Amino acid sequence: MSSPVTLTLQPSFQVAPVRRRTFGAFVEHLGRCVYTGIFEPDHPSADEDGFRADVLALTRELGVSSVRYPGGNFVSGYRWEDGVGPVEERPARHDLAWHSTEPNTVGLDEFMAWAGKAEVEPMYAVNLGTRGIAEALDVLQYANAPQGIAYSDQRAENGHAEPYGIRMWCLGNEMDGPWQAGHKTAEEYARIATEAARLMRQEDPDLELIACGSSSSQMETFAAWENTVLTESYDLVDMISAHAYYSEKDGDQASFLASADDMDHFIDSVVATADHVRAKLKRDKRIMISFDEWNIWYQHRAESRPPSGDDWPVAPVLLEDTYSAMDAVVFGNLLISLLRHSDRVASASLAQLVNVIAPIMTAPGGEAWKQTTFHPFALTSRHAAGQVLDVRVTAPSFENARFGKSSAADAVATWDEESGALTVFVVNRGPEGEQALNADLAGFGDLELVEAVTLHHEDPYAANTQDAPETVVPAPNDSVALDGGRLVGTLPAISWSMIRLARRA
Repeated sequence: MSSPVTLTLQPSFQVAPVRRRTFGAFVEHLGRCVYTGIFEPDHPSADEDGFRADVLALTRELGVSSVRYPGGNFVSGYRWEDGVGPVEERPARHDLAWHSTEPNTVGLDEFMAWAGKAEVEPMYAVNLGTRGIAEALDVLQYANAPQGIAYSDQRAENGHAEPYGIRMWCLGNEMDGPWQAGHKTAEEYARIATEAARLMRQEDPDLELIACGSSSSQMETFAAWENTVLTESYDLVDMISAHAYYSEKDGDQASFLASADDMDHFIDSVVATADHVRAKLKRDKRIMISFDEWNIWYQHRAESRPPSGDDWPVAPVLLEDTYSAMDAVVFGNLLISLLRHSDRVASASLAQLVNVIAPIMTAPGGEAWKQTTFHPFALTSRHAAGQVLDVRVTAPSFENARFGKSSAADAVATWDEESGALTVFVVNRGPEGEQALNADLAGFGDLELVEAVTLHHEDPYAANTQDAPETVVPAPNDSVALDGGRLVGTLPAISWSMIRLARRA
């Protein structure tokens, strides 16, 4: 065993309160996320509205706080009107983003019904790709306006008299990307987003508006895009989006394990750019980040290739990655990064919720099961409370091609002064060897250990499947103990752990 992992933390090392919106997710009309994902009327568990009760139960267990909808790349070609009114009268359309057919059986009203049952806050994205400001205002009036005008009366006629009161609105999706329908330059997008925001606020002043940031920190226009967009829209938006996906490439396990280093750099760079614009414009307001797409995604795999030619199927199998134990460790480390930046990351959305690069998988007509990534998300959402603490980590380093050297351990903690609950989330992301854990917790008073669980498998590529859904699950870590105010224990190689402590009664 090499040098120990030493964590330095104090109650005063506060970053920001834990934000429930950190634990958001994403439902896009892509693959089987909607159809045979959240919605399957013929399923044995389906409720009166056609929603799978097993998926609803797993969504609540996952601890999802908000859900972004309806896209994603899908939204840039979407006509929201197609998804409201009598289902039998709704048109089918080709979805160019994923070369599929959208039947429009599920639309805004159905999603809002599902969101109520799932107990999640909706985040709605408008189409600023192939459409624009007028349509953004129309859907806003349909969703939020009291009865008495055309679109709110239409909503009432469709069975929903009361306004939905959707607060979070995304002004388009990944408009910097050449793959996006209606792709725009930064200047073009800045103008349409600013004008859409201005008029949407005239309709409903209390909205929280999210401008499109870069779809990746690797984009050639990264930072310059944010600078241009925020210079134009600063006074009218609240957040700017960030998107990032990670995967093991070409067998480079070490760089993959260090993926959170990239997320940290991405967030810090967006913050620096936003604050540069703030200084330039001499504003008091700070722009926050909506990290509304993040996950592990193996884009090079066959399951990420959409249909082609004359094949335009409804809800094809797309992006259905099977996640390993190592994927779950990296995933848990990304959550650590998001929590660590709670002072500026105001919202985040795991992309996506069901079947499509998702923690929840379903078989049509059959069962639902948890992927490995389900567990770090569910446990972090359930037990992160109070204030996020800045944890200083001293650990051995490991070499990797992308970052040079990275710390073999990473951690964050949350401290709830009122209840006396301290929760530590820590990864041993070193590819070789277990690590001894050592943390001085004397500053928190007289604590007792509540539980310590670790997600780890001897085979880092072991995965959960429909036939073996509990191959990789968190298990008690009996090595963890309190020794005179000092937390000690052992962290297996490539592992994610949660350690819960509480003030002794």
